[in-house]
Amino acid sequence: MGEAGLIILDALMREATLFAAIWFLIGGLDDLLVDLVYGARAARGWMRGWLYGPSAAEKRSPALPPGRIAVFVPAWDEASVIGPMLRTALARFDHPDYRIYVGTYPNDPMTIAAVADVAEEDDRIRLVIGSRSGGTTKADCLNTLWRALLRDEAGDEVLAVVLHDAEDRVHPLELRLFAERLVDFDAVQLPVRPLRKRGSPLVSGHYCDEFAQAHARELVVRQALGAAMPFAGVGCAIRRGMLARIAAARGGAPFDEASLTEDYELGLTVAAMGGRTAFVRAPERPYGRPIAVEAYFPHQIGAAVRQKARWMTGIALAGWDRTGWGAPGRIGDHWMRMRDRRAILEIPVLALAYAALLLWGLSFTVHALSGITPGALAPSMRWLLAVNFGLLGWRLLVRAAVTGGAYGWRDALLSIPRVIIGNVIALMAARRAMFAYVRMLAGAVPEWDKTAHHFPDDERAAA
Repeated sequence: MGEAGLIILDALMREATLFAAIWFLIGGLDDLLVDLVYGARAARGWMRGWLYGPSAAEKRSPALPPGRIAVFVPAWDEASVIGPMLRTALARFDHPDYRIYVGTYPNDPMTIAAVADVAEEDDRIRLVIGSRSGGTTKADCLNTLWRALLRDEAGDEVLAVVLHDAEDRVHPLELRLFAERLVDFDAVQLPVRPLRKRGSPLVSGHYCDEFAQAHARELVVRQALGAAMPFAGVGCAIRRGMLARIAAARGGAPFDEASLTEDYELGLTVAAMGGRTAFVRAPERPYGRPIAVEAYFPHQIGAAVRQKARWMTGIALAGWDRTGWGAPGRIGDHWMRMRDRRAILEIPVLALAYAALLLWGLSFTVHALSGITPGALAPSMRWLLAVNFGLLGWRLLVRAAVTGGAYGWRDALLSIPRVIIGNVIALMAARRAMFAYVRMLAGAVPEWDKTAHHFPDDERAAA
């Protein structure tokens, strides 16, 4: 490479580095502000607990509010997991009055048979076979369950509808907790606790890091700011009256069948209609883990890419035009929605940052081979990089601390290299999401792009 080529290489390296560093600075300060809000709230909570003891939100009432709870479980091609999931739920749920509605498709006989086997053993299982062949969208399956519930009620309305997936391992106390909190709220979301698949510490494990941050820190901040609370699609309960209001506004179907992330949008809809939503991290016992839903997430890169692409399409891309922004003046809500959608803005920056690293390596090699001393970085660039490295170090420290609090010190250490795995999956998912979004804009009908599931039936392995 000649001297002119080396000058061009160095210029490209500096420009790419500068562009990526500026955006990393903005993102780092955004994350730091979330940490500061969380820290202030946590400090206030610790001080209040030290002075006055457990808050009312942490205390559990022995009296259970009356009312049946309907659990909706959409199931498309879930024959391998739905049976164990239902039997585990029946054995675990500590609630006197509930019924589990399982939505299936007429062209999925194996799943139908698996559900029917459990339904024959326990009449709390309601097998619902839709009229349309699968797979449609998850929202379409949920609407089929809603119509089945309306037919079954016959004037005796249920208290609430709880959403679960076919691979979830439910918590014994969740229905009781829902019944208690729904006295004061229209919807309640519990934390989701991914389980790390044995043999997949990186791909499966990176979900542990991301959900630990989201459900131990970010949703807590979101609630403190009074921002609209998106649902995770599992471990969430909505009062029957609120779902009926949403259904009335949508022509009889509470779940939007045109959405790839109907759970996320449903939470925002509840807030838009004036409903109150609570994100509840209640310990199962004093100083114990929070009551949460457990499940295995994809443990292979291909499956993780498909899942992340669906989330990215529905939230970061379609969210711009489908859900818009919050009410005027709701700064906290605008901020949180921007954070939901910033993933699609981060992807090109992330790609450029990795390209800049390659350019740095190439420039260093060429300079060393040619004997030409590289030019010094400008002082402003050095300061910018130093601040970014400091913010990166803080981000990794917070990530390790939150993951360690949920999974232990081994996963806390693994959370650092898992950042790279998460970035690679995000880059691959972004490409898939962009093509999916273009097809949506062209009028393509959304499809249930699901992944193969595994049920954590081994108690010791799941623990």
